Amino acid sequence: MMAAGPSTAGVTSTLIDGTLITDHWLEVPLVHSAVMNPQARDGEAIRIYAREFVAAEAAAQGREHVESLPWLLYLQGGPGGKGSRPAKLGGWMAEAGARFRILMLDQRGTGLSTPLTRHSLELRGDAATQAAYMRHFRADSIVADAEAFRRALGLTSWSVLGQSFGGFCTLSYLSFAPESLDRALITGGLAPLSGHADRVYRATYAKMRTRNYEHFGRFPQDREILDAVFAHLRTHRVQLLDGSALTPARFQLVGMLLGGNTRADSLHYLLEEAFTGPDQTQLSDTFLAAVGQQLSFAANPMYAVMHESIYGQPAGRTDGRAATGWAAQRVAAEFPEFDAAGASPLLLGEMILREHLLLDPALTPLVDAADLLAGVEDWEPLYDLEQLRRNRVPTAAALYTDDVYVARELSWETADLVGGISVWETSEFHHDGLGDDGARVFGELLKRT
Repeated sequence: MMAAGPSTAGVTSTLIDGTLITDHWLEVPLVHSAVMNPQARDGEAIRIYAREFVAAEAAAQGREHVESLPWLLYLQGGPGGKGSRPAKLGGWMAEAGARFRILMLDQRGTGLSTPLTRHSLELRGDAATQAAYMRHFRADSIVADAEAFRRALGLTSWSVLGQSFGGFCTLSYLSFAPESLDRALITGGLAPLSGHADRVYRATYAKMRTRNYEHFGRFPQDREILDAVFAHLRTHRVQLLDGSALTPARFQLVGMLLGGNTRADSLHYLLEEAFTGPDQTQLSDTFLAAVGQQLSFAANPMYAVMHESIYGQPAGRTDGRAATGWAAQRVAAEFPEFDAAGASPLLLGEMILREHLLLDPALTPLVDAADLLAGVEDWEPLYDLEQLRRNRVPTAAALYTDDVYVARELSWETADLVGGISVWETSEFHHDGLGDDGARVFGELLKRT
């Protein structure tokens, strides 16, 4: 097995609010396991980037004080979400910066880490080679990268905060390297630990149905506008401003705006500018530009291509069918109110359909590899259930009652298994509590550990 290279600290800069930021780079094995995937290049390494944040108040107290602070690793949502790039510390980062040095990880494949995009994958060869490569970009590998960073920084242990998919990664961390953690904080990310991906989407379709009706109850005119947009898309060949086709099924993904308090009402503002022209029958450029920005995965292709793989489990942890098999698309048949061919279809949330990849220029070259990922039958385990039952790491989780992305019932199923976890359930937020009122959410979880 190839050992991780030493951490290389780059330039330290100062944000406008006085926060110190330092670049950190690390070379790690593509495959951390000693058993190399036969389609991986032996000994291949990738680069991982992380940015350190030291709050202005801490920096003002001198180097000795800064070096005495414990570290907090932040794992972003996703999959495929790069670390946050704040212009100044606010929200949870301001709260955390008073107590910790924050390490903001660009998870492998994202940000300044070795990228995983249509360009980088094309260089690797055919679809089978691409799919084999992407198998090494799941939570287990992200945790191994984090461990390599911890060792390179000379740390015995640190705390971790995981948002959404970052919470999934935190559960993997508690499974495979709990001795490295002082505490674990999870927001909107109590992942299902077993079972097939189908059950995830059955739960999320039901949650999205409720969220749709809630929105239309507040903005009944939005339902009328949506119906008019869907009717227009069925009878006209519509292109977004990048030239890609806008179909009813692709347009349904604007429902991702309903995933959080801070974004839900922006759907209303989007729709009120949908039509233009003397008779209000032409979709406006303002609308098409905003829809294109919302639907494009050019900046985050991993999210779409690898989304269902985050639920991929060995067959023994599922119902015997390990392959995810485009679960969101198959399960949709059980929820006809989401049928894009219907007169008044509901909007989708985190449901990636094959058509979404086919029509997105940044994803089209990856469809064959995505098909192969959907057929994988021998996924590596993402969690150690026995270790989680024995957990002694102080762990706290924010569970959002009405979360449409990580369903409450599946989250409680996980919480009931993890030893010693303290759960704060709240209906004040949807999936974005950390972004909506991060200081409060972080403070609540911190005091529970």
